[in-house]
Amino acid sequence: MALSERQERILAFIGQYLDEHSFPPTIREIGKAVGISSTSVVKYNLERLHKKGKIVRVEDVSRGLRLRESTLTPQAVGSLPSQIVGIPKLGIISAGEPIAAVGQQDNPFAGETLTLTQDLVPNADELYALQVKGDSMIDALVSNGDWVIVRHQNTAQPKEMIVAWIKDREETTLKYYHPEGAQVRLQPANPAYGPIFVPADQLEIQGKVVAIIRQLQ
Repeated sequence: MALSERQERILAFIGQYLDEHSFPPTIREIGKAVGISSTSVVKYNLERLHKKGKIVRVEDVSRGLRLRESTLTPQAVGSLPSQIVGIPKLGIISAGEPIAAVGQQDNPFAGETLTLTQDLVPNADELYALQVKGDSMIDALVSNGDWVIVRHQNTAQPKEMIVAWIKDREETTLKYYHPEGAQVRLQPANPAYGPIFVPADQLEIQGKVVAIIRQLQ
């Protein structure tokens, strides 16, 4: 499919920017370079380039675009692997009533990854993704169907959002972490839900949430 003159300029700028910086430009940088003041017009033309097979777009991610390999200059081809990362999808996490622990549930996303840019998720080898089921964290802007990006760790600071494994129930849940002496309060972010109280020795932290991703249809 033929490109418009404007789309040719956008494509050329993206390639030049990748050569010079080794990461993609932002929407505003593209608009400024090709003389488009409206970000919506830039997004429209990027969508057309995506449909024409010239670029790959990662929605709702800063600098979330790249050129198709067939379109890339040799310098840009060499720069891409360090800029686009895949976060393994390890299953579902409950934002409501606890469910089976990660690794003890059937993973409907086995072998799949969530593709993000490295500037959003540095140290990606320490991260994994879980899809949220439920609405108990909705006031923390975590909705049903969102993805939480979790860093593997077994400690957390008070009030951080964690993946909590309740040992005696062999269940996990997504909640705010509030240690309170001999017990831990797992606090939801939705007034329709009450806190969950767990003996401190029956709680294991499986990771801390570092990012929330919403994929629009």
